[in-house]
Amino acid sequence: MQCAAIIETAWREPAKVLAAFADEPWSIGFLSGGAAQDARWSFVARQPDRTAVLSPDDPRDPFAVLRGLIGETAPTIADGPPFQGGVAGLAGYDLGARIEAAGAGSHPRWPHLACARYPAVLAFDHGEQVVLAVGRGADEASAKAAARRAAAWLGAEAPPSPAGALAAPPLGSPAGDYEAAVAQVVARIAAGEIFQANIARRWTGTLAPGARPFDLMARLARTSPAPFAAYLRLDGLALVSNSPERFVQVRPAAGGLVARTQPIKGTRPRGATPAEDTALAEALAASLKDRAENLMIVDLMRNDLARVCAAGGVKTPELFRVESFVNVHHLVSTVTGALSPGRTAIDLLRAAFPPGSITGAPKVQAMKVIGELEPPRGPFFGSMFWAGADGALDASVLIRTVGFERSADGWDFEARAGAGIVADSDPLAERLETEAKISAVLKALAGEA
Repeated sequence: MQCAAIIETAWREPAKVLAAFADEPWSIGFLSGGAAQDARWSFVARQPDRTAVLSPDDPRDPFAVLRGLIGETAPTIADGPPFQGGVAGLAGYDLGARIEAAGAGSHPRWPHLACARYPAVLAFDHGEQVVLAVGRGADEASAKAAARRAAAWLGAEAPPSPAGALAAPPLGSPAGDYEAAVAQVVARIAAGEIFQANIARRWTGTLAPGARPFDLMARLARTSPAPFAAYLRLDGLALVSNSPERFVQVRPAAGGLVARTQPIKGTRPRGATPAEDTALAEALAASLKDRAENLMIVDLMRNDLARVCAAGGVKTPELFRVESFVNVHHLVSTVTGALSPGRTAIDLLRAAFPPGSITGAPKVQAMKVIGELEPPRGPFFGSMFWAGADGALDASVLIRTVGFERSADGWDFEARAGAGIVADSDPLAERLETEAKISAVLKALAGEA
């Protein structure tokens, strides 16, 4: 896939385009939305020419598999979209046990890694309101043919989306159990075992007859757009993510590759009135507890980036920025660094996985605590990512995410939401934080605006 070609076409909403192919295995979408600065581009792809799935018992090195699938670095078209074909897919949280000896088990249904190579991609430029059909091939003719195939996807008709509830109210894990887990973590922090751990709650249910996983994705794109929303369909599995959080990003720059991570820590719900909403955002910005929670993960991510970045080059250009979403306010920080010569985006992915914001500090010990208190996470709190032919990468943190498994009863689903537990965490407040975080997903399932 050494050559690339681009065809510019008229604007269409990416969720509506993906809806036509959403039941097709290996259909994938990165559906950016909202007012965030990173919400310019969305991508839709299907019909990969190669795939790779690593089950928990597959002994292969997942990062070697990724490198083999991506192949040699190839040129891209200047001023084109950041992703011009390449590899995209899922790295589940349980993949982390292959990197760090954290003693956690694996989810029985979800793979550690599921990714594919896509020679054709639709890139949606929300800023310019155009769609770019991108094709890659061994020569110019095959690249143009791949771009024409992608452009033809825009003419497909999608099935209608159902109105009303997509499912009965999901069953949440017992509130008392979660608060007891939080209290246990606080005690372990007081004993000096860890500084912070992200502990999650679970919600489970079954889609209504006739509803499909993508119906939730389409509804969230309308009611609660997020900059790192993503969708993936596998055989008997589907993943819908409404994530606001970037894990790691790599971009080519003069002299090499530049890395960036943007951990989220610190949350407040949105207010019922403009005055209440402003007061909640200001309280978050001023909260010493939330700032400390965020700073711990910033330090952790600085350490992870330093493993593969040039010495002394890891910087923190932004700390504790308040970013507002439909249902919550968050504190977001930014860490950057230039990759050392010879290092690649896959080296960074390995050095930083799983994301620090959903593990804790110190990371390995926090992962051990999580493994004791939660069932295996599977895809939850892992990453959806794309890796371009030019060495670029963008990866999300799979929060606000719903995993679907086909069963005899239809589509069973599970969602999880976590909170970062620190020394002065209050169990009730942390439980309410998980409910605020998952609220947009639950409202979309219920058919509420």
